[in-house]
Amino acid sequence: MNSLSFLQMMMLIMFITAFGTTKSGVDAQTSPPIARGLSLTFYNSNCPNLETIIRNRLRTVFNNDIAQAAGLLRLHFHDCFVQGCDGSVLLDGSASGPSEKDAPPNLSLKAEAFRIINDLRARVQRACGRIVSCSDITALAARDAVFLSGGPDYRIPLGRRDGLTFATREATLRNLPPPTSNASFLISTLANNLNLTATDLVALSGGHTIGISTSCANFGGRLYPTRDPTMDQTFFRNLRLTCPANSTINTTVLDIRSPNVFDNKYYVDLMNRQGLFTSDQDLYTDSRTRPIVTSYAINQTLFFERFVFSMIKMGQLNVLTGSQGEIRANCSVRNPTSSSSYLSSVVVDDNEQQEVVEGESAAF
Repeated sequence: MNSLSFLQMMMLIMFITAFGTTKSGVDAQTSPPIARGLSLTFYNSNCPNLETIIRNRLRTVFNNDIAQAAGLLRLHFHDCFVQGCDGSVLLDGSASGPSEKDAPPNLSLKAEAFRIINDLRARVQRACGRIVSCSDITALAARDAVFLSGGPDYRIPLGRRDGLTFATREATLRNLPPPTSNASFLISTLANNLNLTATDLVALSGGHTIGISTSCANFGGRLYPTRDPTMDQTFFRNLRLTCPANSTINTTVLDIRSPNVFDNKYYVDLMNRQGLFTSDQDLYTDSRTRPIVTSYAINQTLFFERFVFSMIKMGQLNVLTGSQGEIRANCSVRNPTSSSSYLSSVVVDDNEQQEVVEGESAAF
């Protein structure tokens, strides 16, 4: 595959120079405000080993199968985009209707990811009792999936409660745009439904630096009947070998350069016209998002900073806190009777902005 040309490199350098630099090559960006009811120290007094329990377990899981990292990251995305970060995507269906899991965009979520979350929940409950929500465990698992696969480490606000209902099929479809979406559709959907910006869109799309597509149908329209003109010729030929027909069920990586490492190579792929989905490649084709893609391709530190910012912002979408919702005993089902007595952590400075410390499918 062709790497960045000399001309592209010069354009990148000119872009960074024009936008100014700091010691990391970019203007530093502060962390988003912390939602009322959440805190960076939420479980410090009643579950001080929470993050150690989760990270140690996931380190073992990923040592055995690093592919699970992408599954856990994607699970958090699909939870937050639909109805907010309330763990509703974890719920099984009931007499009231099919679950979010059963909606088309979620059918490709890894079954093992759901099992891992419930396993983490059981380990945390043995250590601390039923005080940590499944939605918080999902958020922490996504953060550790990023870090343990080579990405940035960062602190996230905690104190989410678990939702009592799951979203309808229509709401799930409305909030999880398909991988065939172009940049215009993605920008408007995220702005209107989630209050996320074009910068958030490009940063969060960087989650595709790890993971796979499980069906050629997700991008087959770019291969058949003819090559999408925005796709690199060699990349096209290789994909046609993987997908001899539009309907072929086969897997292919989302980032051809470093598919199991969380880095900025996804954006290098886009600059070389080697993005897999339309929703990926169009971020470089569209003039509104192309400069953002370019900046992340040349500066991994910038990408990591903006990804952390957008992840923390996304991770607080429509959260339930205080006496809202419940703390599930089993992440897949509601408690027989809901109680608010299980959560007694102290939230400090709800309104104070705090600094982040670094240490068919859907488009996300």
